[in-house]
Amino acid sequence: MKFGIKKRWHSECGYRDVLKLAFPLILSTSTWTLQHFIDRMFLAWYSSEAIAAAVPAGMMNFTFLCLFLGTARYTNTFVAQYYGAKQVNRVGPAVWQGLYFAIIAGICMLGLLPFAADIFSLAGHTPKVQQLEVEYFRILLFGSTPVVIGSACSGFFSGRGDTWTIFLISALATAINLLLDYFMIFGYWIFPRMGIKGAATATVISGIVAAIAYLTVMMKKNFRDTFYTLRGWKFDRRLFSRLMRYGIPNGIQFMIDISSFTLFIVLVGRLGINELAATNIAFNINNLAFMPMLGFGIATSTLVGQYLGRNRPDLAEKSTWSSFHMTVLYMSSIAALYITIPDLFLLPFSLQANAEDFSRVRELVVMILIFIAFYSLFDTMNIVFAAAIKGAGDTRFVMIACMTLSWILMVGPTYVACIVYGKGLAWAWAFASAYIAILGIVFYLRFRGEKWKSMRVIEQMPPQLSKLMPEYPEI
Repeated sequence: MKFGIKKRWHSECGYRDVLKLAFPLILSTSTWTLQHFIDRMFLAWYSSEAIAAAVPAGMMNFTFLCLFLGTARYTNTFVAQYYGAKQVNRVGPAVWQGLYFAIIAGICMLGLLPFAADIFSLAGHTPKVQQLEVEYFRILLFGSTPVVIGSACSGFFSGRGDTWTIFLISALATAINLLLDYFMIFGYWIFPRMGIKGAATATVISGIVAAIAYLTVMMKKNFRDTFYTLRGWKFDRRLFSRLMRYGIPNGIQFMIDISSFTLFIVLVGRLGINELAATNIAFNINNLAFMPMLGFGIATSTLVGQYLGRNRPDLAEKSTWSSFHMTVLYMSSIAALYITIPDLFLLPFSLQANAEDFSRVRELVVMILIFIAFYSLFDTMNIVFAAAIKGAGDTRFVMIACMTLSWILMVGPTYVACIVYGKGLAWAWAFASAYIAILGIVFYLRFRGEKWKSMRVIEQMPPQLSKLMPEYPEI
C-alpha cells in the first residue's frame, strides 16, 4: 500500500498534481467559509433574531444568485478545454462572454427588490425575524453584479491552473469583509451600530473589491498578448450561445441544490426558533468542512477539461480518482470529529451566547452532526464525480438529477413529515441525509458509464494536412 501511494503521488494526474492545483482553491474556499462563519458568529453575539434571520435571507439571496453564478463560473471549463487544446486566443473571448452575462445577472437580481417582503412573508417566521430578513436580503441584491463578474473572471485563472491568484484575491476580499463586519455590526471606529445591515453592507463591499482585483490582474500585458483578454472583448454570439447551452444547466443545478436546502431551512423554521437556530449553526459548522472540498471539485473539473482538450480522457479519469481518494480521507476524519467531539465546533457559537438559551440549541446541533457525519462520506462522491462530468460538458444530466431527487427525497418528504404530520427535527435531517447519499451514488454511476469521455464544450479544430504535401493547402 505504501508503495502504491508513493507511486500514485509522483505519477502524472496523481495526488501531487491534483493537490498542487487544488490546495490554493481549498484555501480560497476556506476563506469564503471563514468569512461566513465569523459573520454568523458576530450576528449570534449581536442577537438571536439576527442569526436566525441572516442564514435564511442569505441563502435566499444565494439561491437566486446561483443561477447566474453557476452559469458565469462555467467559463472555467471553456478556459480549461481551450487551454488544453492550445487554442489560447479563445480564452479571453470566452471570459468576456461571462462578463456580458454578469451585467444581465445584476439587472435581473435588482428586479427582486420590490418582492422582498412578499418572499419572506411566506416563511411564517416571527415579525421581527421577517423584518431583519428583508433588510439583509435587499442590501445583498446590490452586490450581485460584482459577485458574478468575479465568478466569471475566476474561471480565467482556475481554467489555466493559476489557482494561487484566486486565493490571494479571495484572502484580500475576506480580510476586508471581516474587518468591516466587526466595525459595522457593533458600531466601532467611524461606523454606527448597524447590526444585520452592517453585515450585508460589508459583504457587498468585499465583492466589489474582488471583482476589481480580478479585472485588474486579468488585464496584465502578458495576459493581453497571449490570451486576448483585451482584444477578445467583442460579443461573440456563437461563443455566448455555447456558454449558455452548457452554463445555464450548470447554473440551474446550482440554484436547485441551494434552493432545496433553503426550502429545507424554511420548513425547519416552522418547527420552532430553537430548531431553526440549531439547523443554521449546523450548516455553518458543516461549511467549514464542506467548502474546502469544493476546491477539489474545481480542480477536478479543471483537470478533466484540460485533458479532454488534449484528447486524453484516460488522464482525465485518473485525476478524478486521485481527487476522490483525498476527499474521502479528509471527510472521514472530519466526520469522526463531528461524532466524538462536537463541542469543538460549537465553542465559537457559545462564547457570547446566553448559557440557558443555548443549552437546548446545543442538544439539537449535536444530534444534527450525527446525520452530517453520515452523509459527508457520500458528499465526496457528489462533489468529485459531478465536477468531473461537468468538466466534460455533461451539465444537463447533473441538473436533471438534482432537480428530481431533491424534491422526491428531501423537500417533499420533509414537508409531509414535519408540517403535515408534526414530526420532529430528526425526521427532516434523515430525509436530507438520504437525498445526499443517493445523489452521490447516481453521479458515481454516471461517471463510471464513461459517456462523458466523448464530450467537449469547445469547437473542434479541423485536422491539419501535412506541410510535406504543398499541393494541398493547410486547413
